[in-house]
Amino acid sequence: MAYRKLGRDNKHRRSLLASQVKDVIMCESIETTETRAKETRKFVDKMITYGKNGSLVSRRKALAFLHNDKQVVDKIFNELAPRYAKRNGGYTRILK
Repeated sequence: MAYRKLGRDNKHRRSLLASQVKDVIMCESIETTETRAKETRKFVDKMITYGKNGSLVSRRKALAFLHNDKQVVDKIFNELAPRYAKRNGGYTRILK
């Protein structure tokens, strides 16, 4: 899968994306550059898909990506997953 480097090394990029994913999930909107938003969208959609799956493995994968932030993972599994239960993808939107 091709990805954007965002001018950072691997650890810094992963941390940046995890932080932005947390912000999107908790605030449900963020203001950032278009490039970062496009890259963050992939991971937000993946986290919501994990929430829709609802298994223990999915919860652990989400916790691992989001640096063990249980509050964010609970919101994914308890609020966002039921909200998007009938949708097959495209949970996020980028506005310029």
